[in-house]
Amino acid sequence: MGSDKAQLEWQGNAWATRTARLLDRLFDETLLVGGAPAPDAPGRRITDLPGPTCALLGVATALEAASNERVLVVATDLPLLEADLLLALTAWPEADAVVPVDPHGEQPLCAIYGREACLPVAHARLEANQLALRGWLDELETSRVSLSELGFDFEGATLLTNVNTPQELANLEAR
Repeated sequence: MGSDKAQLEWQGNAWATRTARLLDRLFDETLLVGGAPAPDAPGRRITDLPGPTCALLGVATALEAASNERVLVVATDLPLLEADLLLALTAWPEADAVVPVDPHGEQPLCAIYGREACLPVAHARLEANQLALRGWLDELETSRVSLSELGFDFEGATLLTNVNTPQELANLEAR
């Protein structure tokens, strides 16, 4: 993207602030893992565990710091995310991991993880330098649930649209 995505703005708010406010309205605990969230983002700031810079390390850091057994992990680059989707995910029957699937595939950075089952596998994969989230999910009891199973049906951009390039951001803003 060429800049810190957490600081990009969507509808007048930094992405990290928007995401943190959404989570803070819904849940008892909001953890802001890695990076430098905006000062107005609610939640407890957590420094990444030592290790390679990757999404798996961020998820492991969140799981280590969380006080609950089931942890909702949400990336900051999901500007269309809504409360109803997060609540539907939390209501889904428990598994080691509950991962939504949209037309673009699995979305492991908007998913529910069980600390007890997921942390040991995450640590082992980090130590072995096996950093892919999808490989990690394959080692867990993972419930992959489509957006339609969660009660959502969208064409084009979905609630789980993530933005990784300036062109993707321009396309999203044009809609």
